[in-house]
Amino acid sequence: MRTWRITAGLALAFVLVIGVSLWPCATTHVAAQEKQPGPAPSTPITAGSAVLMEATSGRVLFEKDPDKRMAPASITKIMTMLLAMEAIEQGKASLDDMVATSEHAMEMGGSQIWLEVGEEMSMADLLKAIAIVSANDASVAVAEHIAGSEEAFVDMMNQRAQELGMTGTYFANCSGLPHRDHYTTARDIAIMSCALLRHPKVHEWFTIWIDYVRGGKNILVNTNRLVKFYEGADGLKTGFTEEAGYCLAATAKRGGLRLISVVLNVADSQQRFKEASALLDFGFRHYAGVEIASEGQVMAQLDVTRGVAEKVDVVAKDPLVAVVRRGEEGEVRSEMALPDRVNAPVQKGQKVGDLVAKLEDGTEIARVDLVAAEEVKRGNVFRVVLRATRNLLRALFRVGRD
Repeated sequence: MRTWRITAGLALAFVLVIGVSLWPCATTHVAAQEKQPGPAPSTPITAGSAVLMEATSGRVLFEKDPDKRMAPASITKIMTMLLAMEAIEQGKASLDDMVATSEHAMEMGGSQIWLEVGEEMSMADLLKAIAIVSANDASVAVAEHIAGSEEAFVDMMNQRAQELGMTGTYFANCSGLPHRDHYTTARDIAIMSCALLRHPKVHEWFTIWIDYVRGGKNILVNTNRLVKFYEGADGLKTGFTEEAGYCLAATAKRGGLRLISVVLNVADSQQRFKEASALLDFGFRHYAGVEIASEGQVMAQLDVTRGVAEKVDVVAKDPLVAVVRRGEEGEVRSEMALPDRVNAPVQKGQKVGDLVAKLEDGTEIARVDLVAAEEVKRGNVFRVVLRATRNLLRALFRVGRD
């Protein structure tokens, strides 16, 4: 096993991550979680549960009862939108799809855009309505279009939650309307928020302050005031029911560092924005990010035994970001753990090693998988013998010249 060491020198000391907003933190393995360093957020956190998470590494920078199971209200729709965006990415749906409204969708109540039975609206407009005004009828219409029924879509939601490592979550519907068996945690909300933020299109919807549907006949006004009044804010979702209280999952990006702030069960609407902002301020004040690798960045080459190609590029599966206290940026180091060679056949995306971020004292901060950039098929016997002969002749020629 070979180990490479890369030093983030003083020239990179204050480099922040470029483009980290687009990857889910759940795919980055975090070695250490840390609570706030020194002073607390400027505003006391009265929320029943709260988390501040860095969006690429998944490092928790502040927490208050982060694993307490609570009603999330419309924050549920983060998962609804995630599944919709993944279906679009996989070609199973399109933003141009015209979605017909069922009687079930029309009957949702609560926040809505007043869909009528049989009315058709584009998938893009429905998702925009979910993002901006948290429309329950639009959520159900999207769910039914993708899965055939809300029940089947909810099964997909719970399956995806398990895949993301959301251990304290169970969904009973796609809207967040009250249900005794519908709950999640602040930590899990941050995790699914990371996944949704992989999709650039959602930022367009989340940052719209005022827009329209039905050709301008109906106005949409964003329920998340932070996108207008907080520097760098570009999402995510508000929520409120009598059971859940006032909730908010907020995200902001400054200088390349993206943070996710979640507050649940706050006493009033204004206070939730104040507390979410205080958590974001706390994170930007005390932490910085140092980019080690971007997604798909070539980090090394591996020799391939008995393959049609002799070597394969090794790339970072996901971005690797070292999140450290401000002033510690120059202490970041990274190591690659790779074998000397890999045997064919090699699958594209096959894990072949690890890329690890550490501090100078050896403390591991985060790691990501190193994977093969392309497929390498097994070569036939003739090809392997020919290559071995050619390599031998090259080696003999070099020896002769020496």
